[in-house]
Amino acid sequence: MTPPSERRLVVAAILVDDLAAPTRLLAARRSRPVELAGRWEFPGGKVDDGEGPVEALHRELSEELGVGVVLGDELPGPDDGAWVITPRHVMRLWFARIADGDPAPLVEHDELRWLDRATLMSVDWLDGDVRIVSALEARL
Repeated sequence: MTPPSERRLVVAAILVDDLAAPTRLLAARRSRPVELAGRWEFPGGKVDDGEGPVEALHRELSEELGVGVVLGDELPGPDDGAWVITPRHVMRLWFARIADGDPAPLVEHDELRWLDRATLMSVDWLDGDVRIVSALEARL
């Protein structure tokens, strides 16, 4: 198994309605690639060479959803502070609140949906995101 430090870094946002007392989060349904289409994830993407994780997250959210955000705390994971999501990728996530724009599925998604604690597991999350979603249930 590839250690987390040797995997490609992906960054994502846990977009919530309120950073201090979140009651729901925004999930995005993938439209591509074919093997992931129809599954749900946290919006974000890969960090480019020479780019910092926070800078990449702001860029990805602007490209994918057309929004600007205010970042809150990072959700540290059990894998050296991150979350192993595939054999080749490790993810870091931050809580975020939309500060500018109305989110829309612009690039790799075909639907966005606000989920609360009761509906959090009602969508087909990507395998790598399931344990993250489980960790968030108590926070909503």
